[in-house]
Amino acid sequence: MKLSTVVRAAGQALALSLAWPMLAQASTAYLKWVPVQAPVASGASCGNGTPYHFFVNRAIGTRKTLIYFEGGGACWQQRECLGKGKFSEVATNPDGVPANYLSQVNLAAFGMVSPMIWRLSPLTRTVTQSWNLVYVPYCTGDVHTGNAVGVYGDQTPSSPLTYYHRGHVNAQQVAKWVAANLPSDELLVSGFSAGSTGATANYAMVRDTVRPARASMLNDAGPLFPAPQSSTAEQHPSLPLHNRIRQAWGFDRPGGVLTNLLSRYPQMEPVRSDLGAINNALARQFPQDRFGYAVMQQDGVFSTFSYRLFNPDIAGITDTRQRDAAYNKLWRKDLANWTAQLDQSPNIGYYVPLFRPLIKSHTLTTLDYAGTAIEDQGHRSIETFIQNTLDRSKPPIRAVERDQVSDYFRPADGIQWLIFLFQDLFV
Repeated sequence: MKLSTVVRAAGQALALSLAWPMLAQASTAYLKWVPVQAPVASGASCGNGTPYHFFVNRAIGTRKTLIYFEGGGACWQQRECLGKGKFSEVATNPDGVPANYLSQVNLAAFGMVSPMIWRLSPLTRTVTQSWNLVYVPYCTGDVHTGNAVGVYGDQTPSSPLTYYHRGHVNAQQVAKWVAANLPSDELLVSGFSAGSTGATANYAMVRDTVRPARASMLNDAGPLFPAPQSSTAEQHPSLPLHNRIRQAWGFDRPGGVLTNLLSRYPQMEPVRSDLGAINNALARQFPQDRFGYAVMQQDGVFSTFSYRLFNPDIAGITDTRQRDAAYNKLWRKDLANWTAQLDQSPNIGYYVPLFRPLIKSHTLTTLDYAGTAIEDQGHRSIETFIQNTLDRSKPPIRAVERDQVSDYFRPADGIQWLIFLFQDLFV
């Protein structure tokens, strides 16, 4: 056999051996959304008891993974858990999440809800579009934090509703699947609205399960504000909400999100008496990680959710603008307490613009990034903050927009302003 033939054969064998991992990955569907059903025996389910599905979109040649939690409304009463009411008042996906969820009209928008998970977004380029993507739908009414079964008959006592708050259980199954199937050198845990609350509450569990070399968290419009049990609602307006959800969704019960967190990290004990203490507790526990929190000063959706049921005097105001202004006053107080708390940890950043017309200034990473600049501090959009959260070479951005006027006079983003005209019908 000629030497050239031997060399060629050896080269082909070497090339095949090097290509094999890529070929093995390519044999699995990639660059498309694939459903994964969580094991029923695990207790994972949607609120109506149907099996829980999440969705994976693999990219070839990367060991970076984004786990992105879906947002939506929440519930602890019958009407809201049945999904009967406005978007901001009710549980999302009351009929469950089918395997074809990402081919239907819903919050996921066919996997295009955010540039962070839309690979070929014509609107915005962002770094995570080349990563492995895991989309975690929301169908449990508990901001991805529950492990409880509620029986609600307040609306129709003769026909009570049994509702499965299994968000924390579902998140555990997602993390286990990622650990077994998507080896990740770098991990970003994120989401929008209720999904970001779930990203924060489940971060330690997800990180410990996946075990990446480097990890970050980005919370978009789902803040857990400080609300010490020893304080009052006047001092910390989110206190009544926190008290209600920890009971309804089983935070302190065996297997609850708080019970599991404190059993693994007893040094996070301050979170037991203040759910909002989790922000700094995570930063202390994982000092090498980076945590980013983004929210709008004029967020009219999360503020309504936080205060509506606990402030009947405000809820009874008939003028929409006056009512929203009253909620925003409470929101601003919570924001001030929150940013002061976040300042205590050197690996936390925050990004707080004033206003954009999309869904009452709720969320910064959905649809596109238009209207998320903080011009008076030189930040062109939330994309700057996303990059900074993933970057370890620069200090975290801490930016609160001071200009309280200019955002209302930006050049119009046609889609956002169109939604703005009709948003009172659904939020």
